[in-house]
Amino acid sequence: MNVTHDLSILSLIVNASFVVQAIMVLLLAVSVMSWYYIFRKLFAIRQARRETEDFERAFWSRPDLNALYQSAVNSRHRTGSLERIFEAGFRDYVKLRGQTRVPDTGELVDGARRAMRATYQREMDFLESHLAFLASVGSVSPYVGLLGTVWGIMQAFRGLANVAQATLAAVAPGIAEALVATAIGLFAAIPAVVAYNRYSHDIDRLSNRFESFMEEFSNILQRQAGR
Repeated sequence: MNVTHDLSILSLIVNASFVVQAIMVLLLAVSVMSWYYIFRKLFAIRQARRETEDFERAFWSRPDLNALYQSAVNSRHRTGSLERIFEAGFRDYVKLRGQTRVPDTGELVDGARRAMRATYQREMDFLESHLAFLASVGSVSPYVGLLGTVWGIMQAFRGLANVAQATLAAVAPGIAEALVATAIGLFAAIPAVVAYNRYSHDIDRLSNRFESFMEEFSNILQRQAGR
């Protein structure tokens, strides 16, 4: 019973050396931050997908671009990424068309496309925020945990110098304490890697939808400008 108690996870963490404990605390803190960003990005991407679907449905069911633009302006604090892209492009289009010297069709469409592209980049920067942190956690955490394991095993074997007879029972607790650091590193890394891969895929799909909309909307503006 005593051996089982001594080799429990909590006991191994408490009895680990200061360096190993510091690494464990660092990995646990990183894991908590990782889970915070995982849930934060989960809700953000779900909301972006829902807002994109809602605006696409409204855009293709309501051919009146002016009404859509006014709706986007009036509810700017509730608009989604795709609606802000549309708003930026149509605002620039209307501004250029209202000038004294009316630009040709190419200038009108190019101006709207540049405005949409700038807004698109800002929206993508927001959607991709904190993904680099998840990627770093997924790639670095196992090595940080391995560092704690190597250090702990070194300390365990150094402790054998003071023991008259080296046995597995004498070295097992120290090695077990060290291996906990690797386990915590993997615990931090695996969810971060899974979330990073999943969210990168979801954001790429949203990016493709945004770019497809910009091309389709540019074609609509080109036809409208030619009238």
